[in-house]
Amino acid sequence: MAIQIKKAARIRQLPPYLFAEIDRLKKEAVARGVDIINLGVGDPDMPTPAHIVQELSRAAAEPANHRYPDYEGLESFRRAVSGWVSRRFGVRVDPDTETISLIGSKEGIANMAVAFIDPGDVVLVPDPGYPVYHVGTCFNGGVPYPMALRRENGFLPDLEAIPPDVARRAKLLWLNYPNNPTASAASREFFSDAVRFAERHNIIMCHDAAYIDIYYDGLRPPSILEVDGAREVAIEFHSLSKTYNMTGWRVGFAVGNAELIGGLGQVKTNVDSGVFKAVQKAAIAALDGDQGVVERLRATYAERREVLVNGLREIGFDCPLPAGTFYVWTAVPPGHTASSTTKRILEETGIVTTPGTGFGAAGEGYIRLTLTSDTARLAEAVERLRLLRF
Repeated sequence: MAIQIKKAARIRQLPPYLFAEIDRLKKEAVARGVDIINLGVGDPDMPTPAHIVQELSRAAAEPANHRYPDYEGLESFRRAVSGWVSRRFGVRVDPDTETISLIGSKEGIANMAVAFIDPGDVVLVPDPGYPVYHVGTCFNGGVPYPMALRRENGFLPDLEAIPPDVARRAKLLWLNYPNNPTASAASREFFSDAVRFAERHNIIMCHDAAYIDIYYDGLRPPSILEVDGAREVAIEFHSLSKTYNMTGWRVGFAVGNAELIGGLGQVKTNVDSGVFKAVQKAAIAALDGDQGVVERLRATYAERREVLVNGLREIGFDCPLPAGTFYVWTAVPPGHTASSTTKRILEETGIVTTPGTGFGAAGEGYIRLTLTSDTARLAEAVERLRLLRF
């Protein structure tokens, strides 16, 4: 006799995960015979650089790498992280106490709430923003407080507009620059103001830097750890997924305040067994190896950015120029919503885009497109969109 299965309330209250819903709609279109151009999910279309793959192959053949890894990451991996941070940002982090390996930055972001959020704690989350900030908060009984990212403010949160009673209750503050989904950037001055805000209100600063090496026009984004005082309040999450086309490898790291790193590590020792050693060895090859692969990746995305953004502007879309990431965040035509625009584009052109409301209520009026297709495919997408009459 079958038992009655009831999901936990935290699961029942969740909306469908954004990208899973997009994938469902895409599959329905494919089943109808539509030639899909997928500008929805941000998954790089280019392969992982060969020297990284070769190191994985070599390391995977070593029996010593088949055993459980260290929870906090191989010492050699953490030293490679420390060296990369020093070269990239001019900041030294202790590989033993201020770095930790992650099974992709998504895992670490979700587990920050496990480590530091008690029921009723307020978490300041960007709106629109990466859904895991909100979901991790809710799963652990926290209360998300949305910080609207407005175009007129450069898609930066207005921290001084946060009500004093909310700031007093806040435990974590999430930032993400270069930003998903708005493709905007933040200056070192903004980060300095954010650190001062965190100090005044005793708030843990969490910076999701997954796209920090996907930038344009020579405007290299800073790490929050470059700001004086950040080490006392901040933790920063990095991913090899976008920088080295390693989304499926599931490897990243966090750096920053030793107590925050330690708290995250305590969670990980209880819920996972770390990153496969061979993957960490390959990640070392990425961090220590030829960074020309990253420069070439940026050049490719810059070329694609010009094709898509110029094309969208030519046909009437109000499209800000992305400062970073491989996303394009564009306003929908007047009189239309994010969801109605996304649906119509898919149904009439076979192009998958993402409604801004999938990232929060303040995403209304925008859709997100990706640059993870080649220039010919992006040009074709523009031509298909040109035929629409909104």
